[in-house]
Amino acid sequence: MAERLLFGSAERIIQTLGSLAAKEIGLLWGVEDELQSLMNTVSTIKAVLLDAEEKQAAGNHGVRDWLGKLDDAIYDADDLLDAISTEALRREIMTLDKKAKKVRIFFSKSNQLVYRLGMGHKIKAIRERLDTIDASRERFQLEKRHVETRVGKRERDNTHSFVPAEEVIGRELDKKAVIDRLIASDVEEDVSILPIVGIGGLGKTTLAQLIFNDEVVQKHFQLKMWVCVSNTFDVKNISEKILESATKRKSEIVEMDTLMGYLKEKIDGKKYLLVLDDVWNEDFEKWLGLKRLLMGGARGSRILVTTRNESVARITGTVQSYSLRGLDEHASWTLFKQMTFEKGQEPKNSSIVAIGREILEKCLGVPLAIRTIGSLLRSKNPETGWLSFKNNELSKISQNESDILPTLKLSYDHLPSHLKNCFAYCSLFPKDHKIDRSTLIKLWIAQGFVKLSDQDRCLDDVGHDGHEYFMDLLWRAFF
Repeated sequence: MAERLLFGSAERIIQTLGSLAAKEIGLLWGVEDELQSLMNTVSTIKAVLLDAEEKQAAGNHGVRDWLGKLDDAIYDADDLLDAISTEALRREIMTLDKKAKKVRIFFSKSNQLVYRLGMGHKIKAIRERLDTIDASRERFQLEKRHVETRVGKRERDNTHSFVPAEEVIGRELDKKAVIDRLIASDVEEDVSILPIVGIGGLGKTTLAQLIFNDEVVQKHFQLKMWVCVSNTFDVKNISEKILESATKRKSEIVEMDTLMGYLKEKIDGKKYLLVLDDVWNEDFEKWLGLKRLLMGGARGSRILVTTRNESVARITGTVQSYSLRGLDEHASWTLFKQMTFEKGQEPKNSSIVAIGREILEKCLGVPLAIRTIGSLLRSKNPETGWLSFKNNELSKISQNESDILPTLKLSYDHLPSHLKNCFAYCSLFPKDHKIDRSTLIKLWIAQGFVKLSDQDRCLDDVGHDGHEYFMDLLWRAFF
């Protein structure tokens, strides 16, 4: 998604070149025509970046190389305009502060002349470089795309630790099967480990949450703990999270020996349930290190592991893993209707239903894919937009039972431009990194991603708009 940051940089360059300060510098240095040409070129390139992004994602290596050269040139242009902005600020300070002697000495008439000539050559060079890149795009037949600029405010509560059972469709049998295995009395080990394995988007975490909060499970286990593991498998870190989940408070323990003592004291002799969500670690020795800490539970203790990786399931499991599959046809259609139609009511128009069912086939029963496609279709007119979506955008997606990312990317493709920039920026953070909302919004603002619709509005309004951007992305993610 780096090209999305390229799009944002292009927008920032255009905004800077269009400012009054840049125009004044252009007149003063005699480079106003060069700056105007530069803005025109960047504007032309920006208009085709969305199409270039799609072609690169489809495997067009020529477009990928073109974007790479463009990225370097835009980066240099951005740096150059920073220098122009600095010069504009210096002139403003000089005007206000007549006592800035040292600055005035450096920027004597002779020094200013040399500086202006040097900057003029740099502006011309970067303009010519971008013109060459712009001319080379013609062989890729890149199309200009209309860009949405604003969205309405949407807010929705974010729930992580609990999923209401009535909102989950088609997992009743899976839930019962896993619970039966968790509370079974014929397991040899005191602490047994049951992996739930399946591709991304199937709802492994959701199923684990349903099980974790089930009334039967609540009564069966004395202690219940939930830990999201993800990419980083550090025994000490995971142990701290387990202890925090068991005690419901933040751990301040530093030494590993002390941590082990507290953890053993908390779980030893108790029949516990521990969910280790989203495990990727394939290092058997690391797993053994954690497993040794958890073996003191009373008979009947269970560890439920969710993973996409079959080898992880083999490494961790002490009983046969539970393979989660896609939803059946009935459950898939029920979820699709809930996401797509008003109040989940199937339309009377049979042709719309037929198109909907054809589109649904591409989702392969994967709940996340159904939700993604369903929420996209909800904003389209079924009579005019659905068939076009099926024949054009959806037809380009390869149907692969082990990979739903191409389907999910459609939701990204349909984001308004400013939200794409914000979303792509989040990819700079490590997976499962906790990002402070206010800090993230400030970073978006610093990158120029948050746009004011009215030039007279103040900085506080920019922060408010950034909050709206955040809530809109959150709403789309959990819709």
